Amino acid sequence: MSAVLTNPEGVVSPRTIEALEALAAPLGRDELLWASGYLAGLAAARSGDAPRAAPATPAAAADAGRWLVLYGTETGNSRRVAQALGEQLTQAGLSAEVKDLRDYDPKALRRARQVAFVLATHGLGDPPEGTEAFFDYWLGERAPRLEQLRFSVLALGDSSYEEFCGFGREWDARLEALGAKRVHPRVDCDVDFEGPAAEWRAGLVETAAKEARPAPTLVVANDRAPRPAASRHTRDAPFAAPVAVNQKITGRGSSKDVRHLELSLEGSGLVYEPGDAIGVWPENPPALITALLECTGLDGDAQVEVRGEPMTLRRALATRLEITKLTRATVQACAELAGDEDLARLLADADALREYLATRQVIDLFAERRPRLSAQELVRALRGLTPRLYSVASSLEANPDEAHLCVSVIRYERFGRLHFGAASAFLADARREVPVYVEPNDRFRPPRDGSVPMIMIGAGTGVAPYRAFLQQRTLHGASGGHWLIYGDRTMRDDFLYQVEWQRWLADGALTRIDVAFSRDGPEKRYVQHCIGERAAELYDWLERGAHVYVCGDAEGMAPAVHAALVAAVQRASGGSAERAEEYLHGLKTAGRYQRDVY
Repeated sequence: MSAVLTNPEGVVSPRTIEALEALAAPLGRDELLWASGYLAGLAAARSGDAPRAAPATPAAAADAGRWLVLYGTETGNSRRVAQALGEQLTQAGLSAEVKDLRDYDPKALRRARQVAFVLATHGLGDPPEGTEAFFDYWLGERAPRLEQLRFSVLALGDSSYEEFCGFGREWDARLEALGAKRVHPRVDCDVDFEGPAAEWRAGLVETAAKEARPAPTLVVANDRAPRPAASRHTRDAPFAAPVAVNQKITGRGSSKDVRHLELSLEGSGLVYEPGDAIGVWPENPPALITALLECTGLDGDAQVEVRGEPMTLRRALATRLEITKLTRATVQACAELAGDEDLARLLADADALREYLATRQVIDLFAERRPRLSAQELVRALRGLTPRLYSVASSLEANPDEAHLCVSVIRYERFGRLHFGAASAFLADARREVPVYVEPNDRFRPPRDGSVPMIMIGAGTGVAPYRAFLQQRTLHGASGGHWLIYGDRTMRDDFLYQVEWQRWLADGALTRIDVAFSRDGPEKRYVQHCIGERAAELYDWLERGAHVYVCGDAEGMAPAVHAALVAAVQRASGGSAERAEEYLHGLKTAGRYQRDVY
């Protein structure tokens, strides 16, 4: 060990120190911190004397050195930022506890003194899934005052949405309205959040460190099941996973190209659970890079800098910059560079801008407006490339050293130009290796008790995590019923993993399956229609303790499914719509209604 151990009273022998060093050698930093507290508690329990009082510290000074870091996350980014802040506070000599808002008692905030919030905005300006109970309490009319609280907020969002960081901004304002004092300004982060988040953390730590210097303590609180030790491969250091299988699983007549990929994780140390996601770092399609260079008239070999790193423009467009999804920031940069009054008017019209961003990609903006700009100006106009997350479609126990993905390839023609999805096009063409990491998703898990029934509702590739659920549950002989409600376009060409579902149904692992294929009949039929038709059975399953899962599109499918669930519970229970909403809210609070929507 590199630390210097002192023994002023001579009560610890060299042999004891050697034994402790041997025990500590395989432990990581967090495990050592936990072990130190455990041993201290053990010593106090074995002593007949009262514990020694710590040196007197004024209450205000003690509170000034104690920080609670609460995060609400959808994709894991808020969690990573919160954990990094906790470590920085500890390194600055402060005490920090990092906790997921899903596991935090709302009323406990009245006892907190200093809290840093790291919040993602979900959907149309909503809080992250699973945090509703906390925010319902504090956004309600009866919320108590919080004049004892000092706080700062970091908001994470996506500027391509109208409600960019909307919930983070709302919560920041709410805390102030309740009497809390803002000690460091709120920062709103786009999808390339690393730089602004690092500046916010540094500023908050600097402010906090000026006020107190207690002994450093870091606690990462997690009331959920423990996860295996972390791999050395992370979001910032992905694993180059060899591609073992890349197979199209939609039929010839399908309007979609859906791929089943099997990636080898052998030697990576990566571990995942059903419900987790695989993060993929893509490279942008070469054809799209060529088209963008042509419409801007720029040389791909021109030298540029991306966050201080020199490279060619072509490499920057391939691996470092977002050139598919169009954002408000890119439209604004283009308007300013070109002095384009039409774009300026578009930016001032929220409805028109929303439609423009929804129907166009970066290539459309530059091909239509053709602004004159330098290579470095183009780099500044584009936001950074970010990884894409895909629900894992396999159980690691059933498929050792493998991760399966189900990917719908985005590739189409519009306005006379080809358009692509950055990651899906990359994966469709993947032949050798794909840079990946594991993104945990503790809010979307099958019940640990195999006797608990499950209702799984999904459309399209939203069926992927349920394949992982069934593989895992059948491997462990789960006795709880499994009900799949699945929808897609046509049964003939779009029934993903049809053979596997039918096999599970035949051998009894899948209790029942209801399907809705929107283009197979004269009228459109979706999963919400199945829910309405099976209201009594569905409510019976819920009353018997079933967990219900929803996976798919956040803007269309998820709200429609929720409305159908409300209507089904109302009809089957004979109650009001309000009581049905309360019923589902209770399921969500209990972890029995889980959604993975995107």
